[in-house]
Amino acid sequence: MRGRPQVQPVSSRRRSPYRGYVYVLPALAVYLTFAVLPALHTAYLSLFEWDGVTLGDWVGLGNYQEILQHPVLRRSVFNALVLVVFFSFVPIVLGLAMTGLLGRHRRPGMGAYRFLFMLPQVVPLVAVGVTWRWLYGDDGLVNQAFRVVGLDGVTRAWLGDFGAALIAVGLVGTWVLSGLCMMLFLSGVHKVDPSLYEAARIDGAGPAREFVSVTLPHLRGELAVALTVTTVAALASFDLVYVTTNGGPGEQTTVPGLLVYRLAFSEGEVGLAAALAVVLGCVMLAIVYLVNRLSRSQS
Repeated sequence: MRGRPQVQPVSSRRRSPYRGYVYVLPALAVYLTFAVLPALHTAYLSLFEWDGVTLGDWVGLGNYQEILQHPVLRRSVFNALVLVVFFSFVPIVLGLAMTGLLGRHRRPGMGAYRFLFMLPQVVPLVAVGVTWRWLYGDDGLVNQAFRVVGLDGVTRAWLGDFGAALIAVGLVGTWVLSGLCMMLFLSGVHKVDPSLYEAARIDGAGPAREFVSVTLPHLRGELAVALTVTTVAALASFDLVYVTTNGGPGEQTTVPGLLVYRLAFSEGEVGLAAALAVVLGCVMLAIVYLVNRLSRSQS
């Protein structure tokens, strides 16, 4: 009587070396179709002078040269860099401060704190822009608050003032992104070994020293994520600026994202808009790369 054929264990079966790639092919196809190919097409269009309708004329790197020479384009880049301060550095500092106050000890109402700080992330930026445009108005709550405390001379049409419009938009970005930074840092604090805090207290460290020596070094990864997300949000800002000021007054709040929209859909300079989009994308990639390299070198 012939015995039953022996079945090899699953671990001993020979597996194809390409089996794992089958699972990522659909995601790779979607990424290539909706991310890589449009980016390459945008780079291709940036080499032409094209109005979006008629045949384009080859200009090579002429559009990139115009970006460096055009005063409005240079102004938009400067405005974006100013917004980086309000969208990135200020929210990170505020997020660290709030983490130092709320992170180590469980306090009453922590759920309410988290909800209130994360609320700007849930509300669409268009709705945020409309709300703050009303708050910054002549009879808005901001001016009413100044009048209540006797600072009538400070009141103004904030979004229509040449000196205050960009700062006013930047403060909206600070309000939107501070809660996100705080939540990232709070998640990092919960991963710190409590014995490190006990050792710091035994050595006589106070709350501030404890935060700098123990908490902050363990938040390098979260700091890198926060810096990347907020900087990209500042450089790619469009909807918030479009709804609140539309780049005004004058060109005081014009940013590259808004300028790309104007050039492509209002002025019919699709090639120049594509070149500006390519430059903006390269700047974002460079910033992400530098932040990742710095975070890895310090870890």
